[in-house]
Amino acid sequence: MNMATEEFKVSGDHLVEKIKNLIKEGNIRKITIKDKNGKDLIMFPLTIGVVGAVLAPILAAIGALAALIGECTISVEREE
Repeated sequence: MNMATEEFKVSGDHLVEKIKNLIKEGNIRKITIKDKNGKDLIMFPLTIGVVGAVLAPILAAIGALAALIGECTISVEREE
């Protein structure tokens, strides 16, 4: 199984929306959110079959984080 990594720079107010869109794509194994200096702020793995009830607390934490940061980078590990 090959993994590819992509990075997206987003502002805090678009963070949750971008994460939701990435999760819908379905082939993501891990998402890491980094501050503008490249320091890891939060990392969470995604497994096949993750549903909304499981993601709700993660998205709530990301929403709280988004309110505190200006710009960040989302690093996405995908299965090829």
